[in-house]
Amino acid sequence: MSINTNTLQEKNAGFGTAPVFFTAISTILGAIMFLRFGYAVGNVGLLGTFGIILIGHAVTIPTAMAIAEIATNQKVEGGGEYYIISRSFGLVIGSTIGIALYFSQAISVAFYIMAFAEAFTSLFNWLIANYHIPSFVEYLMGMKQTVSIPALFLLTAVVLTKGADLGVKMLYLVVATLFFAMIAFFVGGTYVEANGVIAETHPPVNWLATVDDPKSFFAVFAIIFPAFTGMTAGVGLSGDLKNPSRSIPLGTLAGTISGMIIYIFIAFKLASSASPEALADTDRLVMGDIAWQGYWLIPVGLAAATISSALGSLMVAPRTLQAIARDQILPNPTMNKWLSKGRGKNDEPFNASLITIGLAVIFILAGQIDFVAELISMFFMVTYGSLCLISFLQHFAGDPSYRPSFRSKWYLSLMGALACFGLMFLMNPMYAIFALIVLAGTYFGINSLNRDKRNLGVIFQGVIFQTSRRLQVFLQKADKEQSTGWRPAIICITKDSLQRISAFELLRWMSQKYGFGTYIHQIDGYLSKDAATSARKIKERLIREAEKSGSNVYIDTMVTPSTTSAIAQVMQFPGISGKANNLLLLEYSKLHSENLDDIIDNFNLIKAIDFDVMILGTSERGFGHRKEVHLWITSNDYENANLMILIAYIIIGHEDWKDGTIKIFALYPNHELENEKNRLQMLIETGRLPISPSNIELIARDETVDTRSIINEKSNDADLTILGFRADLIRHQGKTLFEGYDEIGNILFVNSAKQKEIK
Repeated sequence: MSINTNTLQEKNAGFGTAPVFFTAISTILGAIMFLRFGYAVGNVGLLGTFGIILIGHAVTIPTAMAIAEIATNQKVEGGGEYYIISRSFGLVIGSTIGIALYFSQAISVAFYIMAFAEAFTSLFNWLIANYHIPSFVEYLMGMKQTVSIPALFLLTAVVLTKGADLGVKMLYLVVATLFFAMIAFFVGGTYVEANGVIAETHPPVNWLATVDDPKSFFAVFAIIFPAFTGMTAGVGLSGDLKNPSRSIPLGTLAGTISGMIIYIFIAFKLASSASPEALADTDRLVMGDIAWQGYWLIPVGLAAATISSALGSLMVAPRTLQAIARDQILPNPTMNKWLSKGRGKNDEPFNASLITIGLAVIFILAGQIDFVAELISMFFMVTYGSLCLISFLQHFAGDPSYRPSFRSKWYLSLMGALACFGLMFLMNPMYAIFALIVLAGTYFGINSLNRDKRNLGVIFQGVIFQTSRRLQVFLQKADKEQSTGWRPAIICITKDSLQRISAFELLRWMSQKYGFGTYIHQIDGYLSKDAATSARKIKERLIREAEKSGSNVYIDTMVTPSTTSAIAQVMQFPGISGKANNLLLLEYSKLHSENLDDIIDNFNLIKAIDFDVMILGTSERGFGHRKEVHLWITSNDYENANLMILIAYIIIGHEDWKDGTIKIFALYPNHELENEKNRLQMLIETGRLPISPSNIELIARDETVDTRSIINEKSNDADLTILGFRADLIRHQGKTLFEGYDEIGNILFVNSAKQKEIK
């Protein structure tokens, strides 16, 4: 599918690196820092909090580096992270992750607005304590929605009317306010005991001190992790940036590393300025007790940090949804059109913003800040893991078009991806399973509605190519070491793919589990532009038909002036497995045997190379019920016997031949019957043949009776009959060697270049 990139790029892109950095750092130093970071120190101790910071950044730093790498390789347009993922993974996978990303961003709006309401708690408490407040007003003050819902609508009005331009300008004021609040916190000199009691002296820092009944490490980690997730917030502004490939790496990495350093100092300051009991008290804003002028500066800082984070999420989330809609991913065309619309010169995502606000209101009304924090963590983990996985796979894909000016390390990207998906289950297995179920359901829904878009295979396409290339080279080098067993590497050539499918079916069965199959459709003529176009269309048609059967056959077409030329070429084809092809499959119709004439005429050419040969004579009965395979073994073609047995064994191993049986007819002169019987019994007793002794019939050969009549009688109801033939008999008998079997169905003639060993 072609993408109209002009519609994805915002129309007045002019921002530099600063908005990316300030959006990231103001989101990182946000609600969790003020409301729950003390809770972390109180429950897991200072060393445990350092562990949370380091583990959290073991996810965020590789993700930031992965984003920086991907962003410097391509033009990152509107949609930010979604654009990166969808153009790397394909639209089906990309939009699946993009929708999860959108929900995490939209829920983040609710989370930050709820945290913003917490900033007014101390003010309301002071008003209630010092003034006579009516009971219903006091009740409203106790409800977080009293502040959060009006704040959401006010913030939305600002964003929708003034757009991202005003939002970015507000960031500078917000970051300045946050900076002063942080300075006040670090210069604060008080020590807070339990219940908010201010101590006169500072006890020494206890690196391991926790409350008496602390929460588990990963339970605390799940609540704290959103504190580190703001580093990609600036990526969502990609469509508004003058130079995204420069601004995104610089701003994102700077914000991530700066945030980690600040959090380490905050954790130490908290541990040295308050007891674990005071820190773990979620009803108090303990940072306000510690900071200089903290009773008003910290709530103002909290309000500034949370409103800036909410502002960033409210700018980013609708743009993600707008980009998804512009890719025509959603099930309803009208919905895609409505959500993709923008307003004003900056193409503001007005309609997508309305949906985002609606989702935010739902979660605000739920009112559980810790629940929302854990839910956000799950969806962010999925997104970050995907970004790291993209970077990791690109390191091994060997794609010459992947030339980022900034490169991460493959092991960092792998570590980030594994950390994301592992931490999901360590934090909360139920939420992790829920998130993955939602993701899987979204994928299958999008995939069923968007068959024309790039799919799951895009993820590993480059890696599979490189792995295949290296394996083929390895197998070729190892070919000098003789294999202990025979494995079919079959190449089939036919002109009649569109008339009958028996040859393809046989190739499919033999290459499904034990071997490799290449199917070549021969087109008579000389190579030209028109012939190549026709060949490509036929190839696409054959591939579509092959997909219906779930085959493992490699399909191609060949334009060639003659059958002789076609056979000469295919016998020189390299094997798709990396090892040379060893078995040629040809076919003809028993009713219209023109192809058989070509096979006879070119048989000397075929035998010029040590190829095993199968010639399939197809009938109107086809392969019947796929229940019985009959093998006819005679003294004239003993060299073919073992190959025939192996072919039959491989065929009935396919699920299409479920409950199928092999029946062997040994047609020998009377004096040789006993030896042949002993040989077959030995193979059965050693377990090398999946054949019941009752399915072996020994027939004494009568020179006065035509062998063909015996075969026609015994195999009249067989679904496939396998016969051996000698190459020298073709020179003497020609076409008649293959005739006279009109009373049986499909028949497979086998010629082995040399006798195979059944061990």
